[in-house]
Amino acid sequence: MSVEYDLVVIGASEEGIYAAVAAASRKARVALVEQPPKGCGGDFEVIFNRTLSHVTHLSEQLDIAMQLGAYQPTPHLEIQLTQAQAWAQEARAILAEQNSLATLAALGIDVIRGSGEFCRLPRQAFIIGNRKLRSRSYLLATGSHLVPMAIEGIERVGYLTPSELYQKDVLTSLSQELTIIGSSPLAIQLAQNLRQTGKSIVLLIEDKRLLSTEDLEVAKLIQAQLEASGVEILVDSRVTQVQQIEEKKWLQAGNRALETDEIILVGNQQPNIEGLNLEGVGVKISDRGIELNEKLQTTNPNIYACGYSLNHLARYEASIAVENALCFPFFKVDYRTIPYVMFTNPPIARVGITEAEARTKFGKNVWVFKQEFKSLAIAQLSGETTGFCKLIVRSNGEILGAHIIGSQAGEYIGTIALAIKNKIKLKSFIDSFSAFTFSVILQAIALEWRHQRLRKNKILQRLLNCLTYYIDKTI
Repeated sequence: MSVEYDLVVIGASEEGIYAAVAAASRKARVALVEQPPKGCGGDFEVIFNRTLSHVTHLSEQLDIAMQLGAYQPTPHLEIQLTQAQAWAQEARAILAEQNSLATLAALGIDVIRGSGEFCRLPRQAFIIGNRKLRSRSYLLATGSHLVPMAIEGIERVGYLTPSELYQKDVLTSLSQELTIIGSSPLAIQLAQNLRQTGKSIVLLIEDKRLLSTEDLEVAKLIQAQLEASGVEILVDSRVTQVQQIEEKKWLQAGNRALETDEIILVGNQQPNIEGLNLEGVGVKISDRGIELNEKLQTTNPNIYACGYSLNHLARYEASIAVENALCFPFFKVDYRTIPYVMFTNPPIARVGITEAEARTKFGKNVWVFKQEFKSLAIAQLSGETTGFCKLIVRSNGEILGAHIIGSQAGEYIGTIALAIKNKIKLKSFIDSFSAFTFSVILQAIALEWRHQRLRKNKILQRLLNCLTYYIDKTI
């Protein structure tokens, strides 16, 4: 029997829908299997968390408005979590219309509701009910979910997960004293957002420092922001035991015993691949997840996967997987030019390699420039002076990496990513930005780079000295 499709996308995640639309735009025969995830809030968790970050940021802006006389404080003003949830649901509904069944069907995508699994015999296919979907290639895009860490007594005492936290009845009855266990960016965002709503927050981190994969100065600044807002942060604090004593929950974290009203457990991401029979079609799965090569092929070369490493890479991976699945598998992933944004307050953004990686690779031919946001006119005018932009460059102006923490960092990290990808050097930033914008910080760094380059150019300095001497003599 001949194949029905060129590509079958398994999973109606954001990246799965993106992949299906991209394949359909190339006139491919595409099927999209919904494959609902188990125990996962899906895209609503992302939307709600982003909404809450935006709402808490607005609440901080009220302080500036009050100083300018544009706002009069009212008693008992507090953030209504259920209202934020309703706002997020409305936004989600509007966004969902863009990927509705009718819209996808109009593009020629065969949308199939329900769950299924792979079969090998008599020929490889994906089975849903009595139907066998035969395709040239398959793409796993089922998303992931948080798996709670194993802690003695945690199941008996009880806890909340981020998915449960976003439910209306949980929000309305959320306790005053909360302990968040987790080292991920999501745990940090939750701690900051919930603290802004007036909750008492303790953040327990197993790593030796906050955001261990981020630039050290960035991590120190966001930790200072959290602590200044009232979040208590305990690093190198692995929770080994939880007990219920009367009305309180007690945790043993390192050498400390802590009491709290409620525990929010932010676990590690695990792919939604249960019940797909991947082992039966030769797809290897390890403790780290699905084994993939640089072309995003699994150990079964006709089955690709995307979106299982980091959420911000999902759409990029989907585009690479579609190209390889529909054509000859030639394209490889290159994560160096993919920007990442963390919606803390202020937001964090980065792209490229770190300073340590750059010095290992290029040695002394690495310059690091750091510009504070407080030096910008727009930052002073808007009252958002916290943060800095750090660029790692080579002496010739080639940009290797960037770390930004500050207002609207996510809006112009893409500019730096584009420069890295297309090898646009720093000198192009000198006259590329408008005054009274946050992005002008890149221009300031470019000017500093030019100044440093001229200062270190000994030949040019001699010529300038000779020219100055000649002018002085003639005068």
